[in-house]
Amino acid sequence: MANDDPALMSALTTEHFVLQTAASTATSEESSRATLYVMALSSSLVALGFAAPPSPAFTPLAATLLPAIAILGLFTGVRLVDTGLQNIQCRSAMARIRHYYRQLSPQAAAYIIPWAGPAEDDPVAAATATLGIGRRRDWLIGFFTIAMMITTINGIVIGAGITLLIVQVLPLGAAITLGLLAAAAYLVLFFRYQSHRYRTRPPLPDLIQPTEPNQTAPDQTALDQTGPGG
Repeated sequence: MANDDPALMSALTTEHFVLQTAASTATSEESSRATLYVMALSSSLVALGFAAPPSPAFTPLAATLLPAIAILGLFTGVRLVDTGLQNIQCRSAMARIRHYYRQLSPQAAAYIIPWAGPAEDDPVAAATATLGIGRRRDWLIGFFTIAMMITTINGIVIGAGITLLIVQVLPLGAAITLGLLAAAAYLVLFFRYQSHRYRTRPPLPDLIQPTEPNQTAPDQTALDQTGPGG
């Protein structure tokens, strides 16, 4: 049976609450940033609609708004990858605490659901299961993040902007083709960036088994030299 020291239980409960708050904050930031981008894009499209040809203001307005929206979309997508990583890290840490809770007594395991089934001992697997992505293939997960959703919309904006620019000097068919290629290249590059960030995210530190009262605690200098798992 796990150690039920009251001070430890209080600390774990506080840590669980702090991690839950951090995960909620990251989710709230994701929603706010995505909403900000979509609102900026929709208001820009309305402005472009009012300045549509034959108005002479359309070209300079489009040349100003579309690059600004594209840059905003890029910054938003990068930050959404950060918040997604933060969410997974917090949930993984919470899953490790939940694993401790499940060991408190034989009855605890019946009420604290093992979302990842046999892989519940792995905090990352348990965290991804609570996110509803535990059954998907790794390469598919990146297609359904909020960062990729915003990036897809932003890719359309970039493709449309490049098409409007090139159509001034090339036929419409060639301009559309180049715009589609630019949008596709942007999506592929961002997807690779997102995949790299998720693959190289910092792992959770290894658990350090507590020492018995009559044992000497491990030397901290040695731990610093070996690092996690050393």
